[in-house]
Amino acid sequence: MAPILALDNISKRFGAVVVADGISLDLNDGEALGIIGPNGAGKTTLFGIAAGSVAPDAGRVLFAGEDITRLSPQRRCRLGLARSFQIPQPFAGMTVFENVVVAAAFGTGEREAAVYERSAKLLKRCGLAGKANRRAGGLTLLDRKRLELARVLATRPRVLLLDEVAGGLSEHECSALVALIKEVRASGVSIVWIEHVVHALLAAVDRLLVLHGGRFIAAGDPQSVIKSPQVAEIYMGIAADA
Repeated sequence: MAPILALDNISKRFGAVVVADGISLDLNDGEALGIIGPNGAGKTTLFGIAAGSVAPDAGRVLFAGEDITRLSPQRRCRLGLARSFQIPQPFAGMTVFENVVVAAAFGTGEREAAVYERSAKLLKRCGLAGKANRRAGGLTLLDRKRLELARVLATRPRVLLLDEVAGGLSEHECSALVALIKEVRASGVSIVWIEHVVHALLAAVDRLLVLHGGRFIAAGDPQSVIKSPQVAEIYMGIAADA
């Protein structure tokens, strides 16, 4: 059975900076995969390539075995590939409910009136039902991140790309977000999660990859990978013989 999402020998550079050097990645159906790496390693660029906002210099993006490399972000979204952004940017002047309705309607091609009930259920699921009529621009950071997740879920994704959703949250807020992500994963959505808050990532993923210098330099069981001397030296700045 083909992976639900695959990056096949992806290369990308910006001038002299190589952010992807023949990278390949497979995400199995129902899997939660984590990616870590230092700032500037190219993690968000990989998400852009997967979601269609960044074109690779070489390689292919496959979704359920089909080549989608040349498809627009909108086409990919309607196939079931959705992403969140590190800095949530909701429609600030719209209500929380209206933000989710827009995502549901445009992300799936359904009529606006047809997505009202589903949008309301998503707000409840994401802990925002009591704030449905508030302007999105006035939300706290945690609630903006919850809204970001509600909006991507509104597109009915099969694969969800999460970009540093735990950044800036308190320990309590982070735990609440991890619980929500676990619930999403349990509903059958496959996940790729980029994150600097490593303990949050380790609580939710099956497999961990480490990106450095345009390549994955470690992969496997999350606890084993994070304890690797090579990862400690490259990612955390701790000498391998320390």
